[in-house]
Amino acid sequence: MGKLQVADVENEYKKFPDLKREDVQKIREWMEKQPHLPKISDLEIILFLHSNYHRVESTKATIDAFYTCRTHAPELFSDRDMMSNELKNIMSLIVIVPLSIPTQDKYTVIYGKVINSDSTHFSFESALKFLTMIADVVQRESGAVHGYTFVLDMEGVTMGHVTKLSISTVKKFLHFLQEAMPVRLKGLHLTNVVPFIDKILMLIKPFMKKELLDILHLHSTAESLYPFVQKECLTNELGGKAGSLMELRGRYYQRLMEVKDYFLDEEKTRRVDEGKRPGKPKTAGEIFGVEGNFRKLDID
Repeated sequence: MGKLQVADVENEYKKFPDLKREDVQKIREWMEKQPHLPKISDLEIILFLHSNYHRVESTKATIDAFYTCRTHAPELFSDRDMMSNELKNIMSLIVIVPLSIPTQDKYTVIYGKVINSDSTHFSFESALKFLTMIADVVQRESGAVHGYTFVLDMEGVTMGHVTKLSISTVKKFLHFLQEAMPVRLKGLHLTNVVPFIDKILMLIKPFMKKELLDILHLHSTAESLYPFVQKECLTNELGGKAGSLMELRGRYYQRLMEVKDYFLDEEKTRRVDEGKRPGKPKTAGEIFGVEGNFRKLDID
C-alpha cells in the first residue's frame, strides 16, 4: 500500500522566502498550549501559514477553525473510507481531479464534472466529502502553491442534482471553505452554466462573503474561462493539454486508493477534543449557526 508522498519541508522554505522558520516555531509553541488541538506536522503548519500570507495570529485562528469544523461536521469529514459504498458510488458519478498544468498566474487548477446525469443516487454531502479528501492529498503532496482555482463544469447537471442540496450542508461547507481551509483560493469558476443557475445561486449566496463572491465567475462556454484558466491548462475534451478526463480520473482515483490509510488515520488523529478546550467547549450550533430542521431544497 502506497504512502502519502508529502512535500519536502526544506523545499517549502526555498519556494517561498517569506516563510520563516521562527513563525513555524511560534505556531508550534502555541499549539503545545492548546490541549484540545491535535499534533500536526511542520508541513501542515506551513500550509496554514502560507494560506494566511504568513500572518501568525490569523494562522492560529485558521488552525483552530479547521480542526473544529472537521470535528463538528461529520457528514463532510467522517467515514472517509475509500472502500465504502458511499465513496465508490460518488466516484462513479462525478470526476474531481487536479490538473497538471498551472495557470499563467501559477495557480493549481482543480476540475470537477458530473459524468452521470442521472441524479437518483447522487449525494451532495458525499461529493463535498470527496472534494475535501482530494484537497487533503493535493495539498500535502504538492506543498504550498501560489493559489488554487476551482473549475466546475456544469455540463450534465440537472434539476435533480439541485434538489439534493441541503441548506445545512451548503452552510457548513462554505464556512469551512471561507474560515478554515488552508488555501489561497484565487478563483471559483462555473462553466457551461445551466439555465437554472439562478436557483443555485439563490441557495448559496447568503452564505458567501464578499471576498468569495468577488472570485466567483460564471461562463456559458469554456471560451470565457480562458482569460482566467488558459485553454492549454484544461483537459483534452476542452481543447487543452492536461490529458483525457477519464484517463486523469483513472490515474488519480487509483492514487487515492493507494493512500486510503491516510484518510483513516486522519479521522482518528486530526480532530479536536472539546473536553480539553480552554474555556467553553464549542458546539456545531455555535460554529455553523442554528440549523433547525433544514430540508432538501424544494424548487417548483
